[in-house]
Amino acid sequence: MFQHKFSFFSGGKNSSPPSYLIGKREDIVHAKKVTKFINGRDVLVLYHDGVFHAVDMRCYHSGGPLQNGDIEEFNGQLCIVCPWHKYKITLLEGECLYQAVDPAAKVPNPTWISKGKKQRIHTVKEINGDVFVTLNDSPTFVESDYYQTEKFRATLRKPKK
Repeated sequence: MFQHKFSFFSGGKNSSPPSYLIGKREDIVHAKKVTKFINGRDVLVLYHDGVFHAVDMRCYHSGGPLQNGDIEEFNGQLCIVCPWHKYKITLLEGECLYQAVDPAAKVPNPTWISKGKKQRIHTVKEINGDVFVTLNDSPTFVESDYYQTEKFRATLRKPKK
């Protein structure tokens, strides 16, 4: 993993939100996963099967470091799997998937179900070999937002007893 210095571009007044430079395409493709602190958020940018994705770096459930998670497909959806508790988070929507069974069924048949959007997903663009992220600035609270607060970061700085 590596981090680049902060920079961004914006189209000026009344334009879309700014995009922040993450790094060179070839560097990110080689690294597969890159973390960056962008405008108060810890963001994970990853490259998988020819596509860039960006999510809040810490898992919505318990703050697990998603940069250490595996990329797997569940029910036809590409997910990052939290290394701490194996939560499966879709890379396109930030939904948490789990397998449920109908307790009334004579033969249990597990089905993949969504718990809803839990992880904030950001937009990635490639321009002339550079990779940029535009933060998802939706005012709707998403559970991964908690791990982007100073309150949570203060817990990381406390010495362990």
